Amino acid sequence: MKYTPFYEIHKELGARLIDFGEWKMPVQYTGILEEHRTVRTAVGLFDVSHMGEVTARGRDAAAYVQHLITNDISRCAVGQALYTAMCRPHGGIVDDLIVYRRGEDDFLFCVNAANTAKDFEWMTEVAGPFDVVVENRSEAFAQLALQGPRAESVLQTLVPADLSGVAFYHFTETAVAGVPALVSRTGYTGEDGFEIYFDPGQARTVWEAVMDAGADAGIRPVGLGARDTLRLEMKFALYGNDIDETTTPLEAGLGWVVKLDAGDFVGKDALVSQKAAGLTRRLIGFELLARGVARHGYRALDPDGNPIGEVTSGAFSPSLEKPIGMAYLKKGFWKPGSQFLVEIRKKRVPAVVVKTPFYKPPARS
Repeated sequence: MKYTPFYEIHKELGARLIDFGEWKMPVQYTGILEEHRTVRTAVGLFDVSHMGEVTARGRDAAAYVQHLITNDISRCAVGQALYTAMCRPHGGIVDDLIVYRRGEDDFLFCVNAANTAKDFEWMTEVAGPFDVVVENRSEAFAQLALQGPRAESVLQTLVPADLSGVAFYHFTETAVAGVPALVSRTGYTGEDGFEIYFDPGQARTVWEAVMDAGADAGIRPVGLGARDTLRLEMKFALYGNDIDETTTPLEAGLGWVVKLDAGDFVGKDALVSQKAAGLTRRLIGFELLARGVARHGYRALDPDGNPIGEVTSGAFSPSLEKPIGMAYLKKGFWKPGSQFLVEIRKKRVPAVVVKTPFYKPPARS
């Protein structure tokens, strides 16, 4: 079992801790609904130090990154971040990740926690022909996510850099409460906010400084439970649930991070072929039309009871006060308004395909 540098703080706060993959993580502190609503209306602080960090540096670093990922790294300037996928040759998703360009030939990848070892092995394999040094630097970083409409005003009191000048999916290398940090305007909630990378030896200093700075703004620590409902309301994919090596970015609705003209990246030929042939299944969002919660793996059926796909994620939406979910459905059931059935404990519950994201946060002023 692995422990983040905030583990003792979570225990002191009375968090309910669970085994999350290899990690002991807080699923909630005061309650998922309360924590979810705090992020939507004020500001919440998440420990996301379980995420993995990998660096790529060297003369061929940019060419290497372009070969590794589906998005176009040439569009990413120094100080900018890029959401992308990396694929196997057959087009299946190895992981979805964020790439930070710290220099022309200096990149930081943030990868999913459960995938860190697998990702690093794959990244090292792909690096073979390139003049690049790829390192797993996960032990060198603590990571916090400060999310919510009051995130900027709270964090600004601790940071000398002008955060209003840090655009969405951009970052600055500055200090938080005197601790050197990379601060990026990114997140997994749909709200405005920041992800903060820094030395794990300074974990308590930064945590307590952020919590103190946010006291008047109504800050709360937030666990994995609310993180999941927040991301689901935005239809953000969760690796292992909604995407994996059996799904392609095109099927998952991530075609916008696949730039087929960007270069000869791994998996390009398979994705070109799939696009030309047409998709046979696609990840859609749905609402249940009766009580119930659709869980990962539940069968989706057409109105006559024939299998048409499978649920990947589902939960009760605290913001919309209704049950929502995602599912891969076969062609013919993708249009909003299309109705189908979800088999929940042998009961067939009606559902309807809806436009996503399910929830749209107010525009940032």
